[in-house]
Amino acid sequence: MENILLWVFYFLTFYAFLPGIVSRTFGFRVFKKGRAKNEISLTFDDGPDPVYTPQLLDLLKKYNAKATFFVVGVHAERHPELLKRMHEEGHVIGIHNYVHKSNWLMRPATVKKQIQKTYDIIKDATGERVHYYRPPWGIVNLFDFSNLGYLQIILWTSLFGDWRKRVGVRRLTVRMMKKLKPGQVLLLHDCGDTFGADLDAPANMLQALEHYMEEGTKRGYRFVHITEMIAITDKQKEAAKGQPGFLKRGVIAAWLAWEKLFHLVFRLESIGSDAIFHIRVTEYHGQTMKLDDGRDLHDKDKVIELHLDNGKLHRFMMESRSLMHLAIRMIREVESTLPRIAAQISGRKEYQDVRAIYGISMIHRGVEKFGFTVSDLPKGWFDRMTRIYLRLMLRVLNPAGKSRLKEHREKLKPRKMAMSMETFWQRYGGDPSEQAWQSAAAGLEEKDGNPSTRTTPLSHNDFEGHNAAGGVTP
Repeated sequence: MENILLWVFYFLTFYAFLPGIVSRTFGFRVFKKGRAKNEISLTFDDGPDPVYTPQLLDLLKKYNAKATFFVVGVHAERHPELLKRMHEEGHVIGIHNYVHKSNWLMRPATVKKQIQKTYDIIKDATGERVHYYRPPWGIVNLFDFSNLGYLQIILWTSLFGDWRKRVGVRRLTVRMMKKLKPGQVLLLHDCGDTFGADLDAPANMLQALEHYMEEGTKRGYRFVHITEMIAITDKQKEAAKGQPGFLKRGVIAAWLAWEKLFHLVFRLESIGSDAIFHIRVTEYHGQTMKLDDGRDLHDKDKVIELHLDNGKLHRFMMESRSLMHLAIRMIREVESTLPRIAAQISGRKEYQDVRAIYGISMIHRGVEKFGFTVSDLPKGWFDRMTRIYLRLMLRVLNPAGKSRLKEHREKLKPRKMAMSMETFWQRYGGDPSEQAWQSAAAGLEEKDGNPSTRTTPLSHNDFEGHNAAGGVTP
C-alpha cells in the first residue's frame, strides 16, 4: 500500500503539480504578463453565454476595446453566431477545452481531443485558425507542453473571484481598480454556467468592468487583445536588450547629478521643463568670429551661452536609431526652443547688452538654417579638453556610445555656433503667442465628454422572461 501511494505521489508530482508550478512561477512555455506602457489585456473565460456575452460585446464596443475570449467548446457549439460576432468585431478567440474540466483529471489523449474539437468549432464559425489555449483553472499537465506545439498557452496576472455572485459589484470594482496597471492580463468570466460558478455572476462583472474601463480610458490606457499585448511585449523585450546595465545606469545618474550641480553653481536659467536648452549670460573668449550676417563677435563680448539639457539629450540618444536620427530630433527641438528663448528674455535688462547667442556642440549639423554660423574651434588646449569632455559625455549618455565613437570618430568634432542678436530678434522676436511651437501642445488637450448613462446588465431571468414574450432573440 505504501508503494502504491508513493507511485501515486510521483505520478501526480511529474504529471500535474510540477508542470503547474513551473509554468505559473517561471512562465515556462506560457504567456501571463505583458510589458507595456499604456495597454491592458482583458480576457474572458467559460463563454459564450447567450445573455451576458452580447452585453459584454456591446460594452467593449462602447470603449473601443479589444478582448480575448477563451471559449468552452460545448457552449461555443450552441452559439456559433456569438463566435462570428466576436471575430467580426476584432476580438481574438482561444480554446478553453470542450468541457470545463481540469487537465489533471483527463488523459493526454482526451485533452488533445477536447482541444481539437473546440478548435474545429471556432474555425467553422469564423474561418480563422486558433492560436491560443487556456487550460481550465490554469492547470497544465506534463504532456500539454509537447501536445500543444501549435497553440500558445495563455495564463493571467490577475483574477478577482468574479464567478461568485456574492462578491458584489462594489467589492469586485475595488479589486479590479487595484490592478489598473499597464501590462496586466485580467481574467474575467462572461458565463456562469460552469461547475462552482453562479449563473448570474457575470451581471456584477459587467458593471464593475464598466467602472474599470471608464477610469482606465481617462488615464490613457488602451484595452487590447492578447495578440497585440504579446507583440508589444516582444518589442519591449527587444528594446530592453540595448538598455544600459546597473553600473552604467549609476554612471549616468552621477553624470546628470553633476549637470544639475553645474546649473546651480553657474546659475543657468531654464527655458521650461520640456526645453532642450538652458541659458546664461557670459563673455565670449576667443578669436574674432565672423558671422554670416556680416557682423563680428569679438573677445569679451557678452553672449547668451546655450547649454544642452543632457537629461533630455540622454532620452533622445536612447530612442534614436542613428546619429542622423538624433541630429534630426535635435534640429526639431532647436526649432521649437529658439522662439521660447526670445519670449523669455524679451525686455529684460540683463540681456540688453549681449551681442550674440552662442554655444559649443558636436551636434551641429543643419543649424545654419536657423541663423547660426558654425566655425571650428582654434587648435589648442581648450579644443582638446572640449573634445575629450564631449566624447566622454557621448560615451556615457548614449547606449551605443563606445561603438559610435569608433564608427564616427572623424565626424564627432566639437564646433562653435553663434548668431548675432540682430539676426536672432529678426527671426524669433515676434509675438511669442503666434509661434508655431505652441501649436504642438494643441493636440494634447483633453476633450470633455459626458459618459453615457450606465445600464444594468440583463440577467438570465430577464432574458428568459423577455424571450418568452418574443422581445429578445439570443
